[in-house]
Amino acid sequence: MALKTRQEKKPPQPVRGSRKSKFQADLAPAEDRMVRGLKQDLQLNSNTDFLSDALALFRWAVGERKRGHHIFSETETGERKELVLPRLERVAPDLALPRVEISWTERELESLAALASSEPAEPTEALIRAMRG
Repeated sequence: MALKTRQEKKPPQPVRGSRKSKFQADLAPAEDRMVRGLKQDLQLNSNTDFLSDALALFRWAVGERKRGHHIFSETETGERKELVLPRLERVAPDLALPRVEISWTERELESLAALASSEPAEPTEALIRAMRG
């Protein structure tokens, strides 16, 4: 006589990707204030909403840079500022930069070598004024 044992049914495993994941960030106080300020400006009540919107914006920016597009902010008067983030530039396609061939004379090469190996020059008053704005 054979005995049948009853096996307990295991609960079905959740499908990968259907489970919500938790996200925690350790922010410096200034960054925390910035996030809170942005959430208030955007009238967002939760960190989840904030992160979802931030991800959508960042995903768009990555896609634009991957296509070689530049991202600009433009004022009503037409003044433009380009958004440049080192991490975004990592995904930008390598561009073939123009190559210029310079035929240097022996004298020009010696002059360049002397300039490159000499002590740096002191900044002029005009340069100092220009840098101060």
